[in-house]
This record gives sequence, C-alpha cells and structure tokens, in this order.
Amino acid sequence: MPGRIYTLIKSQPFFKGLKPKHLRVLERCAMEKEFAAGESIFSEGEPANRFYLILEGKVSLETATKERGAVCIQTLGPEDDLGWSWLFAPFYFHFSARATEPTKVVFFYGTRLRKQCEDDHDLGYELLRRTAKVVIRRLDATRRQLVEP
Repeated sequence: MPGRIYTLIKSQPFFKGLKPKHLRVLERCAMEKEFAAGESIFSEGEPANRFYLILEGKVSLETATKERGAVCIQTLGPEDDLGWSWLFAPFYFHFSARATEPTKVVFFYGTRLRKQCEDDHDLGYELLRRTAKVVIRRLDATRRQLVEP
C-alpha cells in the first residue's frame, strides 16, 4: 500500500503521468517539511541540493538587483514546485525563496535524486522535461519583473 509521501507526490500536477516505479524513487528521496512565515527556504548562490513541492502556503521567489534591492519574481503556492537548480550544473540556486505565510512542502533530496536520474535515464528525462517548463516560466516572470518599473 502506498505511503503518505507517495500519495502526496502522485497528486501533484508536476508529477502527473509518471510511472509508479518513478514515483517510488521520488518517495524514497522525499519527506514533509514546514516553514514559518518569514522563514528563508534557500538563498541565491547557495548549493542547490534540494527542491520542493508546495502543499500549503505561499512562497516569495526573489532576486537581488543593485537598483531595486530584493525583487519578488513570483509568488508561488500550492501545487507549485520550487528549486529547479538541483538538476543543472553548477548546482547553485539562482533565486532566493522565503515563506510569506506558514508553508508545508514535500522536500526532495536533489543530490540523491540526481544519482537516480543518472541510473535511470527515463526518470531523468521526465524530470528534466518537467523542470525545463518551470525554468521557462521563471525566466519569463523574471523578464517581466525586471523590465517593468
């Protein structure tokens, strides 16, 4: 019988359509975690060795600029994924993330999962394909925020 983490992962749009064997790999690399309002989840430039799926709450995805200081690129909420840098060398976060209200997530160990992706190229392809869509959305959001006054 699938455990709680398996059920949570399977219900997230990011993982929709993944094979059960891949969901089991993800389950073995995951745990639930909570962040308090105002708590930093990660900071730009830190090693990217993890990623998250937001179950409840809100997260501000931010970047620092010389002209405007910290700029909110996007506000993320339930069913959004966070922290795609774990999959791309040199494996450092490109943004900062901060919970803006109490937030529950599924936390994934990215370094373990990268190894699983190397061992199972089908899993790696699926995660890379899904993550690339997130990267495109984030780049577009960044462009909008930095271009608009």
